[in-house]
Amino acid sequence: MGDKRIIPAVRKAEDLQAACASEWPVVFLLIGDLVTAGEYVETALKAGKNVFLHVDFIAGLGSDPIVMKYVAERWRPTGIISTKSHLVKQAKKNGLAAIQRLFLIDTSALEHGIHNIGQSEPDAVEIMPGLIPRVITQLRRSISMPIIAGGLIQDHAEIDIALQAGASAVSMGSRKLWGPGSGAADVPEAAPLQKRHKPLTSR
Repeated sequence: MGDKRIIPAVRKAEDLQAACASEWPVVFLLIGDLVTAGEYVETALKAGKNVFLHVDFIAGLGSDPIVMKYVAERWRPTGIISTKSHLVKQAKKNGLAAIQRLFLIDTSALEHGIHNIGQSEPDAVEIMPGLIPRVITQLRRSISMPIIAGGLIQDHAEIDIALQAGASAVSMGSRKLWGPGSGAADVPEAAPLQKRHKPLTSR
């Protein structure tokens, strides 16, 4: 993703076209249900994006491991996002890339998250909230996969902070930060998303 590592996180249907029109190669979808999610995925794929569907947010999908077979065969996103280790494992078994989301509310959550990552072996980890540079740096030393910072990012300075702390990319729902020139051109590359056994930047 070069030196500008932003991932549009689509939380409203009306924002999907803006994400598809952006310069960024990866899009996170946090919208949809059993009827609409496939259509949203298809729209983003046709725009040339690598699409990651947050399956925890898809109404009616459920959390049974078999749903990953359905997602892989029917909707065919590039990959999925989930807080659930068993869904991350099942996604990978069904040929999807997988991002595990962690909510790091305290030290115990961080330790538990590192343990879960070791068990599920996701392709990348998204941490929430993204404005915790010390924890990003600590996690960077503990795991080998790329880290995506997400949540509460409101301006370019905060993007810089997350990237300088060791995040490989920053996900955000704010459309104002998806436009040309967004990002941190002078921030050195840290664990690029391309460097993994299943790239997030190619399908």
